[in-house]
Formats: sequence, structure tokens, C-alpha cells
Amino acid sequence: MKCPYCGEPDTRVLDSRATQDSSAIRRRRQCVSCANRFTTMEKIEEEPLVVIKRDGRRELFDHGKILKGLLLAGQKRNIPLSRWEELVGELELELRSSYVKEVPADSIGDIILKKLRKIDEVAYVRFASVFRQFPDVEAFKAELDEILKETGEEGQEPG
Repeated sequence: MKCPYCGEPDTRVLDSRATQDSSAIRRRRQCVSCANRFTTMEKIEEEPLVVIKRDGRRELFDHGKILKGLLLAGQKRNIPLSRWEELVGELELELRSSYVKEVPADSIGDIILKKLRKIDEVAYVRFASVFRQFPDVEAFKAELDEILKETGEEGQEPG
């Protein structure tokens, strides 16, 4: 590791510690030439996760873009930001642990909907309405009827 003070390529490690979340290693180093000390961080280089859009385009997985969609779906619902961040973290972990480098956007949406349904049904319906691109009100109503049927709260038609 090159010294940031004098440029000497020879440095020695004085101390190594894992970061709090164990995602990186912090190393305290000292230059053998000028004796200045400095810190470096060593982190695993992750393979990029690519999303295959419906039109065939490919783009990098964007944690922020998914979080933004969830925040819109859960707008004015009593769901803390930390819960949305946790959901996106779970999603990314699930995708990365599958060892697939390219994932269709529809697969990502299905995973989100499955998780979202357990959190908040209103946010689920809002997210589904954008993700599934319902062609008309009847298709939207069919989705709502399915939710009601599964939760055992199917509406009764008036007499």
C-alpha cells in the first residue's frame, strides 16, 4: 500500500479490525520510510446486479429507485422508513444469494409484492397497480377481490 504522505510503496500493518457490521476491514498502517500513520479500508468487491427491464434494456440494480417506489406506495401510511429500507435490504440479499447476475424486473416486482403484502395491504395495492399496469378497472377490481378472498373479508353484495 502506497503511503499517502511520501509515496513510498512499502508500508506495514499495525492493526486490523472488522467494521461494526463486518462488511469491511479497517487497517491502521505505518510507512517504513516517513513513519506517518494512515488508515485503509478493505471491502469485498461485489459483482454488479443487473435488472432486465420489460423492454429488454438492462440497468444496474438501484436500491434507491426501489425505496422511492415503496415510499410512494406507502405514502401517508404509518410505516417507518427503516421498515422500507429493511425490505429493500432483504430483497437485495435474496437476489445476491441466488448468484444470478441478471434478474428480470418482473421477478423483482413479484418478490417485493410478496413481502409488501405482509407489511401493509394498502401499500401492496398501490405498488401492484403501478407494477402490474392494470389495463382497466376490472383487472384492478379482480386483484382487490383476490386479496379480500385470501384474507377472508370478501365483501357481500347488498341485498
